[in-house]
Amino acid sequence: MRVVIAPDSFKECASAVEVADAIAAGVRRALPDADLDLAPMADGGEGTVGVLVAATRGTGVTIEVTGPLGTPVSATYGILGDGRTAIIEMSAASGLALVPNGRRDPRITATRGTGDLIRDALGRGIRRIIVGIGGSATNDGGAGMAQALGYALEDAAGNELGPGGAALARLERIDARRRDPLLDGSEVDVACDVANPLCGPEGASRVYGPQKGASEPAVLELDDALRHFAAIVRRDLGKDVLELPGAGAAGGLGAGLAAFAGGRLRPGVELVAEVLQLAERVKGAALVITGEGALDGQTAHGKTPLGVARIAKSEGVPVIALAGTLGTDYRELYAAGIDAAFSICGQPMTFDEAIDRARELLADTAEAVARTWVAARRTGQD
Repeated sequence: MRVVIAPDSFKECASAVEVADAIAAGVRRALPDADLDLAPMADGGEGTVGVLVAATRGTGVTIEVTGPLGTPVSATYGILGDGRTAIIEMSAASGLALVPNGRRDPRITATRGTGDLIRDALGRGIRRIIVGIGGSATNDGGAGMAQALGYALEDAAGNELGPGGAALARLERIDARRRDPLLDGSEVDVACDVANPLCGPEGASRVYGPQKGASEPAVLELDDALRHFAAIVRRDLGKDVLELPGAGAAGGLGAGLAAFAGGRLRPGVELVAEVLQLAERVKGAALVITGEGALDGQTAHGKTPLGVARIAKSEGVPVIALAGTLGTDYRELYAAGIDAAFSICGQPMTFDEAIDRARELLADTAEAVARTWVAARRTGQD
């Protein structure tokens, strides 16, 4: 009997690897002879580099890059075990966590450090790059990244634009003559789990700008600047990114990666599952167990449990999900492919206690679920 264990991390308390190990410990108590296939997952956000590097026996690379405020920061990306694929989390170089609360202003923060990581990977012979674009501090449409990759973004006087989203309003031309030639023949996949366009009511500036420190006047300024940026991109590069689904992700980095690096925007969990060959591993399994910190209506929008469930369902394998909390609308997930969902907090406790006991609670819940599943199978055979 084979059980595939494919959870995401439980944020603030356990990585995906730790969650998978805890679930496996519980399942082994109920099914000591089971063949457990541990496939810790991610959806392209925080933790994706660690998951894929560990799963493929890859290596981490740490370099100094330009941070979102223009000062040097140390950032790590991964080279997978195949030696030709890199996994980059843009937040490592251009993330909101790198900017102190009092200095958050997407009018001036930039993505140059993300471009530094891409350029470094290309220089090491990497020909496929996966970029996770969650957690950004920026709203520059990927302009800083493009400059790091050799593009010239000039104002009317021929001067190079300064950093940040507000500077895009002065963009007059894009010169690709010094574009890094290593981009040619390279494949860039963008882990993007939102469909926001670049501009407008659902665009990068209006939806995400306030989270990054933008005031209402700044939001309007940034939205106009990105719209102007998209027009110049279309004229000079022949790429129409204004209404591209996902273009507004990470302050327009989705648009920038598509325009400047030929990036393909894809669901993050799909990319991770592809690298981990999850579809092949699920074939013939008796059960799949997945999970994340919270299961709710948002889980249906590209989160790991639903992605895992879709793969398992295509092979006719039942799926059980574990979570720290179950939102009021978690039952919507049953129609989407998850057969049953359980909270690991089976008794009253504080949030801090739940965090401290997460691994214990995961193991205990996994054991109870496995025993219930065994009993149900036995009953069905009688």
